[in-house]
Amino acid sequence: MNGMDDPNMVRRVRHGVMLLILFLLGNPGAPVHGQESLDSLRQRAQKGSAEAQAALGTGYQNGQGVHQDLAEAARWFRKAAEQGNTAAQNSLGFLYDYGGGVPFDHQEAAKWYRKAAEQGYAEAELNLAWIYDSGQGFPMDHAEAAKWYRRSAEHGNGEAAFDLGVMYEQGQGVTPDFGEAAKWYRKAAEQGMHVAQLALGRLYASGRGVAHDPAEAARWYQKAADLGLATAQYELSRAYSSGEGVAADPVAAYQWMDLAAFRALDAAREKYSGQRDALRARLSAEQLAEAKRRVEAWKAKWMR
Repeated sequence: MNGMDDPNMVRRVRHGVMLLILFLLGNPGAPVHGQESLDSLRQRAQKGSAEAQAALGTGYQNGQGVHQDLAEAARWFRKAAEQGNTAAQNSLGFLYDYGGGVPFDHQEAAKWYRKAAEQGYAEAELNLAWIYDSGQGFPMDHAEAAKWYRRSAEHGNGEAAFDLGVMYEQGQGVTPDFGEAAKWYRKAAEQGMHVAQLALGRLYASGRGVAHDPAEAARWYQKAADLGLATAQYELSRAYSSGEGVAADPVAAYQWMDLAAFRALDAAREKYSGQRDALRARLSAEQLAEAKRRVEAWKAKWMR
């Protein structure tokens, strides 16, 4: 198992990338009122409207209608957060989590995440779970993390559902239970989360927690492969090569292994490239041309 096949590694990399993207490109936070002038929004914020304060904070955080100013964003988020606005509490926690406009402080982040989480704000429940899961600012506590992942997942958060599925599969903070893992992976997979689709496919392939069903495994691999997940493309290629769950198809096997090599990180690219080359030796010139045509068609569609 390489690093990116490990569900725990996937969770950590995904969370880190998510935070970085939010920090660089902006956190949705409270909605900015598109039809309302900035002056009007500011007047309402100054008069004490928590909704307007949170929206103004989001504007400053994302640079919408104003120059980006994270310190000013934090100031307005705090005013709204102190009035109990959950979106602002979560956004202020996020700024502390990443040191944007305020000192870097995981404990202060957790304080504000908790205030929103205790009011049922799903994103804050997820963020609080992550702090306990990673041990940032607090001793690592997988049981507490699982509690908050569950609450967030029950409020419809797909990322939390995936994380909870991993905890059940790995037995972290909960008793290992592949059936529960499949249940939560499915909730995330049905929201289009490709790593959850891959994880669910693997459970069907192994018969852990669900009936052994290679066809269902291939169906979930296909969904994740279509979304560009290299490991799912690799698994789908293997299915087409062996005829497990799908009709054997050497052209499709080469297509998906070539795409896996194209999409993979360095650690897996060499492995996938070697298997692609082995598959190439089994193809006629016409089959190879068709496989390459499919690869280019997928790339053109995916990169649009």
